[in-house]
Amino acid sequence: MVLKLSYVIQLGYKRNSMTGSCRNMIYRSFAMAANAERTFIMVKPDGVQRGLVGEILKRFEQKGFKLVALKFVWPSEELLKQHYADLAGRPFFPGLVKYMSSGPVVPMVWEGLNAVKTGRVLLGATNPADSAPGTIRGDLCVQVGRNIIHGSDAVESANKEIALWFNEKEVVSWQPAQQPWVYED
Repeated sequence: MVLKLSYVIQLGYKRNSMTGSCRNMIYRSFAMAANAERTFIMVKPDGVQRGLVGEILKRFEQKGFKLVALKFVWPSEELLKQHYADLAGRPFFPGLVKYMSSGPVVPMVWEGLNAVKTGRVLLGATNPADSAPGTIRGDLCVQVGRNIIHGSDAVESANKEIALWFNEKEVVSWQPAQQPWVYED
């Protein structure tokens, strides 16, 4: 995306066909792209079964994040074992894999400034009892074993999870019209 954007900026100067406002918008877009990060969010089987996918999408969109990938899939145990490999030694691991493979999930990728950290704040604490009202888990969950949503805990894990669930062609680069209204110069 950076190369394409750079090329557009160069073309604009060579042909002098861009207006000042258009050029400023491209510079703002370039600055946002340089500061943006991606996070992996997944609605778990209980969230899908309870019809909460739309509510979760709404909260991330209202925050100002940009959706760049989304699927509706029934994951295999193999995929889930890879996804939760860091928990393989924990006593709850077999039950977690069984539960997560019990129905469809909605993995997605969101992009924005501090997407991982802010995404975790939107989710709330892993244990819904410890989640503040206004968070997804604080408002929509009761029990830790059915906390409806997974979110990356670090940029590194987000990159790993995104690569596990999506190929490059499934992650879309696009520019929402409202971006200048979400991010300042």
